[in-house]
Amino acid sequence: MKNYLRILRFAKPYVWRAYVNALFNILMILFSFGSIGVIIPLLQILFGTEAPVVERPEEIHSFFEISAWISDIKQLAYYEFGQLLATQGEAKVLAYICVVGGIMFFFKNLFRYLALWVLAPLRNGVIHDIRVAVHRKALELPISYFTEKRKGDTLARMSSDVTELQWSFLTSLEMMVRDPLMIIGTLAILIFLSPKLTLFMFIVLPIAGVMMAWVGKTLKRKSTKAQSQLGHLLSIFEETLSGLRIIKAFRAEGTQDGRFQHTSGEYTRTMNSALRRKDLGSPINEFLGATVMFLILWYGGQIILGDNVSTNSIGLTGSELIGYLGLFYQIIPAIKSFTTALNNVQKGSASAERIIEILDAHNPITESDGAVNIGEFKDKISLENVTFRYSADGPDVLKNINFDLEKGKTIALVGASGSGKTTISNLIPRFWDVTSGSIKIDGLDIRDAKLNDLRGIMGIVNQESILFNDSIRTNIALGKPDATDDEIRKAAEVANATEFIDKMEEGYDTNVGEGGGKLSGGQRQRMSIARAVLEDPPILILDEATSALDTESERVVQDALNKLMSNRTSLIIAHRLSTIQHADEILVMQDGEIVERGTHDELMSKDGAYANLVNMQSFA
Repeated sequence: MKNYLRILRFAKPYVWRAYVNALFNILMILFSFGSIGVIIPLLQILFGTEAPVVERPEEIHSFFEISAWISDIKQLAYYEFGQLLATQGEAKVLAYICVVGGIMFFFKNLFRYLALWVLAPLRNGVIHDIRVAVHRKALELPISYFTEKRKGDTLARMSSDVTELQWSFLTSLEMMVRDPLMIIGTLAILIFLSPKLTLFMFIVLPIAGVMMAWVGKTLKRKSTKAQSQLGHLLSIFEETLSGLRIIKAFRAEGTQDGRFQHTSGEYTRTMNSALRRKDLGSPINEFLGATVMFLILWYGGQIILGDNVSTNSIGLTGSELIGYLGLFYQIIPAIKSFTTALNNVQKGSASAERIIEILDAHNPITESDGAVNIGEFKDKISLENVTFRYSADGPDVLKNINFDLEKGKTIALVGASGSGKTTISNLIPRFWDVTSGSIKIDGLDIRDAKLNDLRGIMGIVNQESILFNDSIRTNIALGKPDATDDEIRKAAEVANATEFIDKMEEGYDTNVGEGGGKLSGGQRQRMSIARAVLEDPPILILDEATSALDTESERVVQDALNKLMSNRTSLIIAHRLSTIQHADEILVMQDGEIVERGTHDELMSKDGAYANLVNMQSFA
């Protein structure tokens, strides 16, 4: 129940819809009981079990004298009905009763549908808000959270668990308020009318429940459009998780969140329409059933009137029997839906717990209360005694790393895979925090700087070019969505990307496909470089930006990188040592430690670890 209440907090903006829903439900119940309560007395007069009123009431008491007013209205109705019976005849009056009963049931189901209609935006609105909250939380959480969790599990929470909430908690909310009132009131009347028949009702009720369930299944329809939009929604969320490093590096959380909200809003509107169509099925089902019931009433009434039979073995008059059947007809769906609601609450609790687990997840990468703005990069980046491990009880991935990257200089990190090079590149923009030691920019510990400012002075190009299923223009302008066409084109020119963009039929509006699948590896990498160029960052972090490319693509991309690094401070991680021979300093990493440092010529003269790496690549 605690999780249930947590989820219901999302309904606060839509609470007025809950009040309107309650009003329509009350009207529905009143018409439900009113139809039977009015028709039974009239049928009793029709079948001769109660005498009609022969004198019209002379005066109607004030409405504030409620008891006397109800009695006067009842006497007036009985008098008018008696007059109608005397002038029109029993057969016509019976037909009138059937028509009035049908109208009463129509309004009952109309208000039932309106109650569901007004509730649909509440149910889908809450789900929309939960989806947005989970997506926003995913953007806020550090990358380390998703290295420990499976993306498929996170996507399942976003899709199936959220959907389970929609069809369990929120659907059950209305049922658990409406149906108990209907069931208790109906059972009380049924027991009063005939205890023996009520006992029989409990014997046949399971059979009726199975039949109602079967009828309900035939009325369900799937919305292909809604499913397609849901797939698109999950695709965007998966891209958020896959491209989280780039989104954070280019401070595009707001852009990606807006894109997600737009698609989620479209899906919500489609689901509103689909849910209303589905909700229409049950009222139609009941209305058709009521129509059949009144046809039976007309046929059975003719027999009772013709044979002058007023009672039967279960102790009911003919009119009371018809009233009992009407009440029995109403209680079946109420019991069925209430039982379903109870089961759904139990099923939905697990989904609510899984979603709340994400929303309550702790984010260790946060800004301090007095976080400082970083306007520009002036002097140097310093790593002082940096030690890092991915978990508290895990091994040290970095051990006492110390070096300075001065403004305008280029430092290259080389070494075997797993030596800690990429980990350093992830610590500088605070994708993770150091376990001990510190990283400073211009003397300021990066943990005391504003995250947006810190990542704003850095441009990152990874080995894996992360692009989103959108246009070339949108991908280049990821970190600067308000960039002009001229700025985007100039960035593409620096990255040597105009060569292939201009050849495309739609140019900068060309969709690159999921993950940039419509482009080659070299084209994707040049897109990533253009994205960094547009930011015009003073600090560059290049993580093996050319290692996955063929020789021709590497030449073009390396040329673009050289343009990008001009007059900038650069940290380069490279496997291909030929690309970093002109670096101001080369750091050789082994098992999380710096084992050698110096220029290319200095390291080659030492004939140590670096020279060994160069010789191996030359031999290869």
